[in-house]
Amino acid sequence: MGNEKATITVVGGGLAGSEAAWQAAERGVDVTLYEMRPHKTTAAHVSDRLAELVCSNSLGSDLPDRASGVLKAELRYLNSWVLACADVARVPAGGALAVDREAFAAEVTRRVEAHPRIRLLREEVMAIPRGPVVVATGPLTSDPLAKAIAHLTGQEHLYFYDALAPIVSAESVDMSIAFRASRYGKGDADYINCPMTEEEYERFVDALLTAERIPLRDFELEDARFFEGCLAVEVLAARGREALAFGPLRPVGLTDPRTGRRPYAAVQLRQDNLAGTLYNLVGFQTNLRYGEQERVFRLIPGLERVEFVRFGHMHRNTFVNAPLLLEPTMAFRGRPGLFFAGQITGGEGYVGSVGSGWVAGVNAARFVLGRGVLELPRETMLGALCHYVSRAETESFQPMKANFGLMPPLDPPVRNKRKRYQAYAERALEKLKLQMAGSDLYSYSHCT
Repeated sequence: MGNEKATITVVGGGLAGSEAAWQAAERGVDVTLYEMRPHKTTAAHVSDRLAELVCSNSLGSDLPDRASGVLKAELRYLNSWVLACADVARVPAGGALAVDREAFAAEVTRRVEAHPRIRLLREEVMAIPRGPVVVATGPLTSDPLAKAIAHLTGQEHLYFYDALAPIVSAESVDMSIAFRASRYGKGDADYINCPMTEEEYERFVDALLTAERIPLRDFELEDARFFEGCLAVEVLAARGREALAFGPLRPVGLTDPRTGRRPYAAVQLRQDNLAGTLYNLVGFQTNLRYGEQERVFRLIPGLERVEFVRFGHMHRNTFVNAPLLLEPTMAFRGRPGLFFAGQITGGEGYVGSVGSGWVAGVNAARFVLGRGVLELPRETMLGALCHYVSRAETESFQPMKANFGLMPPLDPPVRNKRKRYQAYAERALEKLKLQMAGSDLYSYSHCT
């Protein structure tokens, strides 16, 4: 296919869509980028600029031995232009990358509008366009397009509201208190159990009931009826002091090896990834403020010093069941030339959205140019994140942000946590550079 006919459509002008459009355009592909604002507004955005950050001005840690820092290092090596815009609008924030939100969005918008191969259309897309497409509409996808995506994927694979439980690092659980077992001996000791005495349970419930919650915004309250199927743990506790003991904390079938007796209550942690490095708190979807989650959940015996990989939260979210539908290349399995990017894929966080936009934009360009699509190594943070959203357990799939627990274990293992994270970071860049050196990726756009 000649370059003069190489065209793609990108739907959504957020972080992922902007990155995807730019990467495709830099590879000689003509891009039509649709953004519905200001023609149609959302309840969260306040401007008509592209890549507007609505929740925070922080793009996370920039330290080289943190998961977010590793992901940024990879994207900078891959010439992410959205990160380049963030660096232009950077404000002091210690070891984190924080930006002036208005300056950042203005810089992204200015560069997109000036790119000779990108045509920006301010229109709402009501259906998935024909031809090569990147859908990057994010958690606030408009209702008509959400219905079109639901029709394409199957209604049961599209979710509109979400309540997430915290995820913790398995190695940070105090196993001198916690123990492995399954209720009634079913399974191969699949759960980590944190036993509670009656006194510990009452203290935990008191703290939970008085903890500060994140207030839901008006547009989320309109559809609060959807929350009944995934009640926040603090809401369930408010229905009665024993509601948790007879619900997710019921201890039947469990014996505390320290006492030889059944505990009064037990918090169960379930494995969250194949490597067994991450565990989620079963039944602990929550809308508490993050600081309150740390304070309250560390009252659970065995979790006093636990490391939170992801806090729980409740909010409107639109994401597809990516393990059923997507490849690690962000390609949709049921339609050649269709790619998804951003939070709609189940990748959490600002930088994760940028990363999936890079993958989708590059691969959409390679598709129309007749080149093979690119799958990044699992040893890279971006590759691990794409692998997770496309290969996770389909029945319990939930959004995930970049973290070291997604990456294959080191061989040989490194015991010291800081040195281990440094080793992960070094291995990631080595693998990325090795793959890029053997590909034709930079025949259109070179980065140093």
